[in-house]
Amino acid sequence: MKTEILAPAGGEQAAIAALTSGADAVYLGIKQFSAREGAENFDMGSLMRTVRLAHVLGAKVYAALNTLIKDSELEAFFETARLVWNAGVDAILVQDLFLGRELLRRWPAMKLHLSTQAGCCNLSGALVAKEYGFSRVVLARETPIADMAAISAVIETEAFVQGALCTAFSGQCYFSSFAGNHSGNRGRCKQPCRKKYRIDRKGYEEEAYALSVSDLSLGGRVRELLAAGVTSLKIEGRMRRPEYVGAAVKYYRALLDGTPSSEAFTALMRAYNRGDYTEGLGFGQGKDFLSRKVQGHIGEPVGKVSFVHGRPVCRSDYPAARGDAFKILRGGREAGGATFAERTEGGFLLSANFRLCAGDEVRLTTCVSSNGFALRPVKKKLAVSLRFLAGSPPRAESCGHVLTGEAPLDAAKSAPLTAEDLAACFRKTDDLPFEADISVQTDGVFMPRSALNAFRRTFYEGVAAALCPAREQLPPVCGKLPVLRRGKGDLLTAIIGERGDGADIFIYKPQSYAGLSRPRGERVYLYLPPFFTAADEDMLAPSFKLFDGLYCEGYYGVALAKKYGMKLFAGVGFNVTNSYAAAGAGAESAYFVLSKEISEREQGALNAENSFVLAGGAVKLMDLCYCPFERTCGDCDRKKQYRLTDEDGRVFPLRRYRISDMVCRFEVYNCAELEESTPPSSRLFDYSVRTSGRTKGHRERSML
Repeated sequence: MKTEILAPAGGEQAAIAALTSGADAVYLGIKQFSAREGAENFDMGSLMRTVRLAHVLGAKVYAALNTLIKDSELEAFFETARLVWNAGVDAILVQDLFLGRELLRRWPAMKLHLSTQAGCCNLSGALVAKEYGFSRVVLARETPIADMAAISAVIETEAFVQGALCTAFSGQCYFSSFAGNHSGNRGRCKQPCRKKYRIDRKGYEEEAYALSVSDLSLGGRVRELLAAGVTSLKIEGRMRRPEYVGAAVKYYRALLDGTPSSEAFTALMRAYNRGDYTEGLGFGQGKDFLSRKVQGHIGEPVGKVSFVHGRPVCRSDYPAARGDAFKILRGGREAGGATFAERTEGGFLLSANFRLCAGDEVRLTTCVSSNGFALRPVKKKLAVSLRFLAGSPPRAESCGHVLTGEAPLDAAKSAPLTAEDLAACFRKTDDLPFEADISVQTDGVFMPRSALNAFRRTFYEGVAAALCPAREQLPPVCGKLPVLRRGKGDLLTAIIGERGDGADIFIYKPQSYAGLSRPRGERVYLYLPPFFTAADEDMLAPSFKLFDGLYCEGYYGVALAKKYGMKLFAGVGFNVTNSYAAAGAGAESAYFVLSKEISEREQGALNAENSFVLAGGAVKLMDLCYCPFERTCGDCDRKKQYRLTDEDGRVFPLRRYRISDMVCRFEVYNCAELEESTPPSSRLFDYSVRTSGRTKGHRERSML
């Protein structure tokens, strides 16, 4: 398969911008089950129009049905997937591995991609996805370039190259859910990571955007992804404007085609750019990874403010125009916005509703001319052959489609149609994105203009239909919820942490994984985090035999445990929210944990023989696969835990752990621990601290 530029489409206009700018595919969400609920999204009418446009241009459409699904939504989810597939999409993105398997059981013709929300970052995760019938994995944004080749060798891969980066590990952020009852796993993230925080470490005590990651932009490094076997280069941005989408597509199109890319990159920076750019974690955490001073679109620097006759002038070579807008930075921090007022010698005057100061940095955030470039369409070139000969019906051919008129043409008695007349007529393609290269055979015939125009319109509609053939419709298929093995016998308690005194199962989670040894206990599992690389596996695998099993925070655990002949404890990262997921996780593991985002009633309905619930203690909200202190290792105090304090004074524990002596990672915990209470009839699961009870309060309402 050729390299694919995959563009976001938050709405129909963004899809048009992407496809007419040269995207090979677009991904989009519909009104339900999309991980970007706040985007415009698509109904069936706009979806079918977009599919038609894409297929006419030789591009593809992928529909994201990638939220977590509850039992009460299952049949609506399955029916939505069927209708979306029947609309002609080329693949459906799903987060839930087990629901994906059920989709393929019902409709084997479907093509599924495993969403980045599933957190596939290693070979084991890819092997599980392939075994379950997925044809592609969307790699977790954190996946190291060194691991991409191994994954790409077994399954088609898609990697992000441009756009916003999540602070937390892909698909395992619960911050918005617990802090505001808006689940990111349901597409409702309120982005608490983009707010201001203080950290109790020297140099980080002042409020800043301490967790806000800069936008990703790989530029020329996409060649390294291609060398690693990545098929699809994915641009993030279903919440962004069509101008951004068009500029991003044109930039990566130019990079792949080897044509000049500077104009497209300039348009991209002006359309959206959060804190300048980073190359992300795939190539290691480099400089500018965090955007601590500025949040939101920062644009492109164009000059600085000076005062001429008491009026604020931006000294700049940039040819500002009416409609342009700017962001003003003072000391690297946002001071406010400004607009173009009028041109003046050596620059342009600014208008702002706050006091500008000499030396303020002026950054262009809306550029009328660049937006025009970004939205300028690129049409599909068609070779059209026309034959208009006396005594024969008119004939037109392109892309394998042939239209022949019903009656022979007559020789013209006067004013015959010339070759240029016919070519001029067929250069009009109405609303279809065609640019026709026309060859004509004619000997001077007559055809009424109205009939000629009708023939042309019918011909081009036929070409479009040939390029976008109808999809064979999948019929409804009913299914039954799987029967769960209900719990029997005594309740069990499991504890995650560095000590497991009194627990039936101890899940050992060391502060440092270097030099592992088995702690005391009868049933001891080793905790493995959601971000688990090939290098991590190489280092830790020799120690696996010391433990009774592996507790894994991602689907990769299914293949990893089998590889080493270990029992699997499927962790919270499996995000079990429905009966198919509960049955699947239960079959693949010795024990599994139900989602910590569903209500107590919903957890009770999914209670199975080997299931656990989160019962008390500290609740992990995010896994940070980077250093929030910007890898200032020389000045590091190496504390195990910090205090992350928000603008309302809430304190979120920030815990450090180390995979090796050289690699630190961090976790953010909720500002309040779960309460304990008396359990009814399900097994217990405890997080970080010891308990013998089951929570109430938090789980009495659904966080999804």
